Amino acid sequence: MTEPRAIVFSKYHGLGNDFIVVADARFDVKRRSRGAEGPLSSASKSYLARLARSICDRHTGVGADGLLILSAAREKGHDARMRVFNADGSEAEMSGNGIRCAAAYLASRDRATRSLHLETAAGVKSIQSVAVRGRSGHAARDRSRNGSWIFRVGMGIPILDPAKIPFQANEFPPPIAGFPLTTRNGVTQVTVSSMGNPHCSVFVPDFESVNWPELGREIETNPLFPNRTNVEFIRVISRSHVEVRFWERGVGKTQSSGTGSCAAVVACVLHGLTERNVRVRTLAGTLQVAWPEAGPQGQEGEVTLTGPAEVVAEGTYYFRRS
Repeated sequence: MTEPRAIVFSKYHGLGNDFIVVADARFDVKRRSRGAEGPLSSASKSYLARLARSICDRHTGVGADGLLILSAAREKGHDARMRVFNADGSEAEMSGNGIRCAAAYLASRDRATRSLHLETAAGVKSIQSVAVRGRSGHAARDRSRNGSWIFRVGMGIPILDPAKIPFQANEFPPPIAGFPLTTRNGVTQVTVSSMGNPHCSVFVPDFESVNWPELGREIETNPLFPNRTNVEFIRVISRSHVEVRFWERGVGKTQSSGTGSCAAVVACVLHGLTERNVRVRTLAGTLQVAWPEAGPQGQEGEVTLTGPAEVVAEGTYYFRRS
């Protein structure tokens, strides 16, 4: 058996959606990964997939929904590059909760005060620090010790073109709202979009009469989604308030989802069920999602997501690759 590689990590969560953050040495020279292979940013995708499955395991690893790899930005003026690996080792394009956790990691190391620009596989995302909170809920003076932040993330313009989601819509015209998706239990009306990663939104009257984890597991791998899909189940409470449950691609049931919350609000607006500024209640708390009206050029506004990120733990993980 080869000697394990010691990897220094931090663990954060954004409303119960938890992530392990591993950064290259330029972000924290005192807590670099120790190993002969060099920085993780230069490791192969297969290596990082194995690491994600190992470190995210809740019995033999640290335990998390995903692994975030932070490295130097590719373009001048950006703060970092973020790669997202799901617990099953698959790489995701974007994570709304994950990017807040990455921002909290960088902010804790004084990488920025009020704003960040992070490169993702879904494009460059802007993050604004809204508040720094102490564990008691009161404003804190020392960011490095209180370990809790609230960020507003520019999530981009929703993708509604089925070819770009991607989704095999056949002759169904965009936006894909009310698509009759065939499942084992019959036809389910779904709304399909992308927030940089694919989403399938399902409206439900409640969460007790629908076996949503089973349905989410089935829809995730439906062949109409070439890259699989995230699934969110939406209960509309009022014009400004919804409750959502999440089945995440490559993870399963999660406490919350940032991109899923955004996709849920996009679906609500497309169906005329809510206004464009909506409170999203998840199993772990509340996120605020806004989708502004179209601008003077007719282009839809950028979705914004506001919510917390909090540090959980820091330590060293011994990655055994054999």
